[in-house]
Amino acid sequence: MADTLTITDNRTGKTYDLPITDGAIRALDLKKIKTDAPGDTGLLTYDPACMNTAACRSCITYIDGDQGILLYRGYPIEQLAEQSTYLETAYLILNGELPTGNALQDWTYQIMMHTMVHENIKKFMEGFTYDAHPMGVFVSTVAAMSTFYSDGKLIFDTDRRKLQILRLIAKTPTIAAYAFRHSIGRPYVYPDNDLGFTGNFLNMLFKMTELKYQPNPALERALDVLFILHADHEQNCSTSTMRGIGSSHADPYSALAGAAAALYGPLHGGANEAVLRMLQEIGSVANIPAFIKRVKAGDGRLMGFGHRIYKSYDPRAKIIKKTAYEVFEVTGKNPLLDIALELERIALEDDYFVTRKLYPNVDFYSGLIYQAMNFPSDMFAVLFAIARTVGWVAQWEEMLLDTEQKIFRPRQIYAGAGHRDYVPMAKR
Repeated sequence: MADTLTITDNRTGKTYDLPITDGAIRALDLKKIKTDAPGDTGLLTYDPACMNTAACRSCITYIDGDQGILLYRGYPIEQLAEQSTYLETAYLILNGELPTGNALQDWTYQIMMHTMVHENIKKFMEGFTYDAHPMGVFVSTVAAMSTFYSDGKLIFDTDRRKLQILRLIAKTPTIAAYAFRHSIGRPYVYPDNDLGFTGNFLNMLFKMTELKYQPNPALERALDVLFILHADHEQNCSTSTMRGIGSSHADPYSALAGAAAALYGPLHGGANEAVLRMLQEIGSVANIPAFIKRVKAGDGRLMGFGHRIYKSYDPRAKIIKKTAYEVFEVTGKNPLLDIALELERIALEDDYFVTRKLYPNVDFYSGLIYQAMNFPSDMFAVLFAIARTVGWVAQWEEMLLDTEQKIFRPRQIYAGAGHRDYVPMAKR
């Protein structure tokens, strides 16, 4: 029996057989379901926030939210976090396969040779006030990069497109570090390509007067793991923005600035900052029962729990929790950790949260790690953007090369006034 969906339109009595492929029907197949009424162009689907609409085919990231599975190009996130590095994972996400030793060496060299930014970009960033939010500075500066690299518009020239991808992955940490240094009134630190990708980023953030900055290996590795965990996550808000802007054939800098702007929103990239605020407001373990009671009564939210996709424990959260302990061995325990652990224990045992499938997500522990590493909370979304850059550009390139994709232009159901004639001012 063929995989089809049979629909009977009770308005007309007509029956339609629509093919099912990969568990989906094509929305355009619904256009054939129509009445004889004038202006009827066929059936639409109405799906606010695209809760159950697939807008693309992708080979990059697979998520099974019910089972708590996250795969990059088929590789489990647990294995990559344990055994890989961010740059190796970035190569995998972009190219579909893990690199050979020579390929990884060449890839790393190419990235590190593009970490410098034009001196005029530094001057551009100096124009922001000292209290400008680092994420606002990041978004603006990435957008401005499109004016420095005019060849970025040549998106269908394979070599030029690859060059822009290298530039973006390499330069976003530099821009982020400059935004941080600007916010605290310290001079910019140039990249040190003798260090690794993450070690160099820490150098640009925290180098003081020492001749050679040497990152703590445990902290460098922890940040690398966090970057791996945030590298891609299917068709989320910012990735869909990257694809949407890219579908107009805008240059990748403009598209990535738009994606980062979407990430700037507190419901997306600001979630771990909200977790920290919640933990600080609770104040102590003794105050947790009263807080839980308020949450159950609808007075407040348990931040860092639950996810649109995951209906079990977010696999990234398990890795981050382990990483947190490794970081705290170097930095000392974050005083908010005890509150977080008790909240997690209660949520995993309380039927109120279990029945609602509210399990810890990636944001629950990441903010504690960033805070322990001396990142101010307004840098959290910027760190997220650095890691997600490779996912954004991989999704953007996949969209460009997908022959089925066109400029993004969803339909609407018009609910406004019907035709009416203009009324002159004197008669209103």
